[in-house]
Amino acid sequence: MPHPYVLLSAAVSLDGYLDDTGPDRLLLSGPEDFDRVDEVRASVDAILIGAGTIRADNPRLLVNAPERRAARVAGGRPAYPLKVAVSGSGDLDPAAHFWHTGGAKVLYTTDKGAERAGAHGIAADIMPLGTGLDWRRLLTHLYDAYGVRRLMVEGGGLIHTQLLTQGLADELQLVLAPLFVGDPDAARLFGPGTYQGGRLRLRETRPIGDVVLMRYEPTAPGAGPLPVAADHHWLALACELADRCPPSETAFSVGAVVVAADGTELARGHSREGGDPVVHAEEAALAKIDPADPRLPAATVYSSLEPCARRASRPSPCARLILDAGVRRVVTAWREPDTFVAGADGGGVLAAEDALVVVLPEHEEAAEAPNRHLTGR
Repeated sequence: MPHPYVLLSAAVSLDGYLDDTGPDRLLLSGPEDFDRVDEVRASVDAILIGAGTIRADNPRLLVNAPERRAARVAGGRPAYPLKVAVSGSGDLDPAAHFWHTGGAKVLYTTDKGAERAGAHGIAADIMPLGTGLDWRRLLTHLYDAYGVRRLMVEGGGLIHTQLLTQGLADELQLVLAPLFVGDPDAARLFGPGTYQGGRLRLRETRPIGDVVLMRYEPTAPGAGPLPVAADHHWLALACELADRCPPSETAFSVGAVVVAADGTELARGHSREGGDPVVHAEEAALAKIDPADPRLPAATVYSSLEPCARRASRPSPCARLILDAGVRRVVTAWREPDTFVAGADGGGVLAAEDALVVVLPEHEEAAEAPNRHLTGR
């Protein structure tokens, strides 16, 4: 199910700590970076923190600049983003600043936690998620019930760890402060866990006063039926490649990317690439990879349109080419309509030979856009 773009935001010491153990909060950033954070807050639909952060820091989580609040209102949004708290126990101080500043608030908790929070008189919508906290369910509810499309997560370390290890973080904005903490009892940004393999992609690095901002995004594909953030990134790229196709009245415009399990891009392609009037996107991409490449069996093929099951222009349809390459995971945005082939079912061909097909319909509009002259929509 669709969920918001999840942006993790944190500042850490050079040795990876979020704070020290003193009575006051350790200020890792300076005024310039606090202003940057205020700008990011103004750009999102919701800001999320965990119960530990509420207890330790008692934050307000506001958009402080009046001109930014005014710009949100002028754009038809509330002055402040939705404030989201997460607590399994629901045992929170009802007098905390979080509940009494800014705009609307929601608390996600367990069934038992909802009873406790209600008894405390917490000033927020209280949303129980069952016997435990389910992050996918929480994110989908934020998307559906509150219209949250961009979510900023400001801590703490446990929540950042959970979102990263479950493949649900789209971006990490990390600020590195030029100091050391060195206290083993202090809070660290990330804890132990089963993280996805591969290297994150560095999108930006920028000095801000005496700190450095680094923006990363994950690259490693998922390994099963549940999509991870990188699956969305790669499929969005496939949809962008479809826009590069020379238009045709007799064939779809499709983009494809082949990605190794560690997040390395092996190849990309698009329909009618290189002046070949009949080449398909998946075909073009796979042709650029050595068939003996040992990374293929664990790779994922991203295709803006479901790989074809039948075609007249070449002997092998794309579903067959993918299977013959040894790939057993395909992520696509759009099931092939009957425009040219009645009962097209490339996904069925793949599944019949134990390949996993993951459909992410939230990308369907982007996949269909360069083909509207064919679909009439």
